[in-house]
Amino acid sequence: MEDDTRLTINVGDIEIDMIGGQSEIEERLTRIKEDGQWNILLEHIKNAVGNSAASSIAAEGLCERGRIFRAMIENCNLDRKPDQVLASIHYLRSSEGVDDCPPRVIEKIFEDAGLERPGNLSLYLNRLRERGLLEIPANKGDKNRYAILSYEGRAHLESRSHS
Repeated sequence: MEDDTRLTINVGDIEIDMIGGQSEIEERLTRIKEDGQWNILLEHIKNAVGNSAASSIAAEGLCERGRIFRAMIENCNLDRKPDQVLASIHYLRSSEGVDDCPPRVIEKIFEDAGLERPGNLSLYLNRLRERGLLEIPANKGDKNRYAILSYEGRAHLESRSHS
């Protein structure tokens, strides 16, 4: 049992408790991510974080989406602008279901959150693509406004929120 790994996650009414070898745990975690349960967990966490941070941000007079995005930025310790741009795309796509994120939409969410806008957004987006954190679906004609987070981009945001 010394070589066994244990992973326990309790979020609201969802409980995940796994014991086994590291590769077995990783395989089971991959299946959880594939069948959507991981997204449900993240949504529960996001709601809890948003609720806890909303009261401190509400005094600043921000709109709802601005409060949620700012809470995400602050609670995940995303203080670097490239990470914030990556998070804005993730938020717009996963929480608001936006398919088309032109620069004005990304800049607006920064404004709504009371955060400084990214200076040269095209430069940020191109560098994030070069690093493999963003990708553009083949049917979208290589336009940055259709960028989505790659697997590496999601992993990068997750790793930043744990540091």
